[in-house]
Amino acid sequence: MKSICIYCGSRTGNYPDLMPMAYQVGEQIAKAGHTVVYGGANVGLMGQVADGALSQGGRVLGVIPQLIFDFEVAHEGITELHHVDNMHQRKLKMMELSDAFIALPGGFGTMDELNEIITWRQIKLHDKPIAILNHNGYYDHYLEFLKVSVKAGLISQAHLDMLIVSDSIETILAQL
Repeated sequence: MKSICIYCGSRTGNYPDLMPMAYQVGEQIAKAGHTVVYGGANVGLMGQVADGALSQGGRVLGVIPQLIFDFEVAHEGITELHHVDNMHQRKLKMMELSDAFIALPGGFGTMDELNEIITWRQIKLHDKPIAILNHNGYYDHYLEFLKVSVKAGLISQAHLDMLIVSDSIETILAQL
């Protein structure tokens, strides 16, 4: 394992433990000797993951589309910042740069990235591990929805079983 893609929110959220959790994720990935690949922003949980990794001397690769770069939220202190034309190119580039994926709490963008990388694995565009950091039960309802989808016969149990789910970044890193 060399590089781990982190999907997470560009907002700070309303819970005081979210930002420190994201920072710790970055720290733990860097301490384990892995590179962080993420969306390239300096705001919200994304910025905290990058800053946490950088605080430990870690390598951080950001991938940012021009539209978001124009909002002036690009993290200028990271190791490499890749500019792409659009969100589709961003997701592809992040996949190409990464050996594994971890979803932290986030909004529509995080869910889009997570579901797409799961779909890409399901249709064999990659065979890289995917994990969900279920911090304080954030993904409980999503995981329940997936179980309902399995029961309905719309998702196979094998595809659900390919996901690594834990509330601990240390456990996830050990399983990757």
